[in-house]
Amino acid sequence: MPLVTKRLRDPDINPCLLESDASTRCMNENNYDKERCSSYFLRYKNCRKFWNSVMIHRRQNGVKPPMPTAAERDEILGSMGKMPY
Repeated sequence: MPLVTKRLRDPDINPCLLESDASTRCMNENNYDKERCSSYFLRYKNCRKFWNSVMIHRRQNGVKPPMPTAAERDEILGSMGKMPY
């Protein structure tokens, strides 16, 4: 598996892995009809926006690493009570 693919499949690096997999699965199941999968795309897009804003905020505050690990993300989402996206 290429290094880029490994990085995208790593839950510590890609916070939106579930949303990405769901949109890909939807495309496969619906014969690549984008209109049927628009809700999955929107959820993925909102996920990326949310975690990008978290990463920017952490970088501005000098927190390392800028992207929280998978365990930290679970804590963040748990403290919010529901998915923000």
